[in-house]
Amino acid sequence: MSRAGPFAARLGLDLLVVVTAVVTATTTVLRDDLLHPTGPRFVLGVIGITGAVLVLLARHRFPFAAPACTWVMCSALSFLDGQLIVNGGAILIAGMGAAVLLGSHRNAALSRLGLVIVLTGSVAVVRNGPDSSADDLLSVPLMFAIGWLVGWALRERTERTEAAEGRAVRAEREREAAARIAVAEERGRIARELHDVVAHAVSVIVLQVGAVRHRLPEDAEAEREALRNVEEAGRTALAEMRRLLTAMREEGDEAELLPRPGLGDLARLVHDVDAAGLRVDVHVRGEPVPLPPGLDLSAYRIVQEGLTNSLRHSGAGRAEVTVDYAPDELLLEVRDHGAGDPGASGGHGHGLVGIRERVKLFGGEMSAGPAPGGGFLVRARLPREVERP
Repeated sequence: MSRAGPFAARLGLDLLVVVTAVVTATTTVLRDDLLHPTGPRFVLGVIGITGAVLVLLARHRFPFAAPACTWVMCSALSFLDGQLIVNGGAILIAGMGAAVLLGSHRNAALSRLGLVIVLTGSVAVVRNGPDSSADDLLSVPLMFAIGWLVGWALRERTERTEAAEGRAVRAEREREAAARIAVAEERGRIARELHDVVAHAVSVIVLQVGAVRHRLPEDAEAEREALRNVEEAGRTALAEMRRLLTAMREEGDEAELLPRPGLGDLARLVHDVDAAGLRVDVHVRGEPVPLPPGLDLSAYRIVQEGLTNSLRHSGAGRAEVTVDYAPDELLLEVRDHGAGDPGASGGHGHGLVGIRERVKLFGGEMSAGPAPGGGFLVRARLPREVERP
């Protein structure tokens, strides 16, 4: 439909040009005034005036030359036959259309040149008309100058529209680029956090393997060698992970020495948020069970992100957090009772990006939007057992 409109408008204008040319040719052939030429001059006038109208069909390919040619041809024909142009109503319509087209040309210099052509041509046509008066020398060029001004106004409007569309396209591209950057930054941040969890687990494995190796009897040399290889592989993997973390850490970041938080630290988080002005009620359903460190950390961050968003953007004075320990999954809900949109931006500058990426990491599901009865609601479902390929 968006393409059908301009296509139909183009066909309609082309049809109008053809009809105008037919009417112009017909009225020229049927002239009965005593001053009209005969013979080759008459035939040349009919062909010329018809061509002066039909040349407007090339306006899309030659946006300046086509309407300018209409005026140049009409001016030249007026010297051949003074009444040929002034007595034709259809050719006046074509001349006005050509004036509008010249005024609306994208190139301002050519558009101004078109005004000169319109004024010069109209003066020539009026002067060559046998019945033209002195008033016509002023009124006729002024009439076509107004048509040119209409085209100039359309040109400026088109430029403003295209400029607005260009700004909208650039803004959309910038938003998409910012979203991609936000996702990449958030994934890097999540990876840095989970690195510490994995590194701790590998360190425990290396220490336990070393302890078992030293407790083996002296005659178990093969077993001791196998455990030594496992211990060395673990230490190598741990060193490579530390190098990876160094490469991922952004400039200015410092190594975090405090233990990574989990759902067991919600009370401290609620206390901090409450001190910032947002009262939080926590509801725990089901029997709390130990969670894998990565899942526990991500669940805490999801709640933290939701409360930070509500605190910054919702304008609410109260929020509710629900933690549901279902048999095979962990359900999290963060709801506020404000009027703002916490999804607009959020913790760490990325809004709901962090929540979405953490939920995706564990193969869960997430939803965010207006809550029934008002406020904003964020839901996250995290499987407690991630499927392995």
